[in-house]
Amino acid sequence: MSGGAWAGLAVAGVTAAYALGSRRLSGTPATSAIVFTGSGLLIGPAVLGVVDIEHFAAPVTALMEAALTLVLFTDAMAVRRTDLVAGGFLAGRLLGIGLPLCIAAGWLLAWPLLPGLTVWELALVGAILAPTDAAVGKTAVSEPSVPPLVRHGLNVESGLNDGLILPFFIVFAAGVPGTSYAQEGIAGAFWRSLLLSTALGLLAGDLGGRLLRAARTRGWVARDWGQVYVLGVAVSAYELAVVTDGSGFIAAWVAGFAFGHAVRHHQPVGRPQGPDRTPEFAENLGSLLASISLMVFGAVLLGPALRHLTWEIVLYAGLSLTVVRMLPVAIALAGSGLRWPTVAYIGWFGPRGLASIVLALLVAEEHVPGTETLGRVVAVTVALSILLEGLSAVAFAQRYGRWYARASAAAGGRGLREGASVPEGPRVTPSGRSAR
Repeated sequence: MSGGAWAGLAVAGVTAAYALGSRRLSGTPATSAIVFTGSGLLIGPAVLGVVDIEHFAAPVTALMEAALTLVLFTDAMAVRRTDLVAGGFLAGRLLGIGLPLCIAAGWLLAWPLLPGLTVWELALVGAILAPTDAAVGKTAVSEPSVPPLVRHGLNVESGLNDGLILPFFIVFAAGVPGTSYAQEGIAGAFWRSLLLSTALGLLAGDLGGRLLRAARTRGWVARDWGQVYVLGVAVSAYELAVVTDGSGFIAAWVAGFAFGHAVRHHQPVGRPQGPDRTPEFAENLGSLLASISLMVFGAVLLGPALRHLTWEIVLYAGLSLTVVRMLPVAIALAGSGLRWPTVAYIGWFGPRGLASIVLALLVAEEHVPGTETLGRVVAVTVALSILLEGLSAVAFAQRYGRWYARASAAAGGRGLREGASVPEGPRVTPSGRSAR
């Protein structure tokens, strides 16, 4: 049997095994991220050697890019304007203040600990490790005892920050000599990857949403094909940007906003209102591809990185999950009225996941000096995040929920800021992605 067949068998076997026990494992420290990453480490060159990056570079890249494209599109599609106003003040602070501070903190902290990298490569480390992934510690945003404001804020932050980080990533990558991003310079990257890709994404998403609306009005589209149609819009937006040498990820993310707006705000007259199942298939497929991507990550990125561990990489990974995340969150939430246990809870649960892995892989493909070190730092940080935040999610969420119940009772009629109402927003599905 060829190496590719063995790799396919391993991926299919782990996926099927987890699916059989998924409900039993739900709500336990054995998160899907831990199971898939650990399984990937087992089948990778560090142990069994079934999968390695030399033989599977192209399929690995395609898989992870497809997963991130669907995640960006469906997460953006689920976001409403009300998610960032009223009770959504928490997400606004985390994204508008906390995210830039997190990038800056990661950049500055990398300076003394990773001396072999250039200033732009150091900036890339900070940017790549800034976005969060709710699927890694999904109990933190799904535990019923945690106040809705906190769950909503963390969920919206996770759904938006992976898209918001892309402009920073592109500009920083354009500053690294020898990369494809640097060929047109920062100004060229800004024009093609940011402005043009944004325009193409808006066009594809809005047109796609309006066409779906028109087809629904006339009764032309079946429910199952309407869900498949979402994939076509997401891929079209991505490819439109790619053929114009722009950023497919930015185009897919922006297209998700435009598509969701067009579908929600232009409903046919007389059509009964209810939960929109249109993105369901794309969300489930994105979740599956994201889980498989974590398995591949364990095999081809984490395994080799563990062979070249240094104390500087381990220290940076630990500080990235604590100081680099928690200090910016504390600053962002200063004066918000939230109590310190809430600030600490939000600061701790900023797990790194799919977006960081894909962006690090894109940098590694450039084969310029410093990319190996950057890849190892990202791999170890993501792995440590998956392990620590996954294992602690259940216990910490329940403990925080008990604190909130006691604090609410002690406050009496005065109430707590944490108890503020939130708009009807995204929730975390059993697979860990946000949905309606």
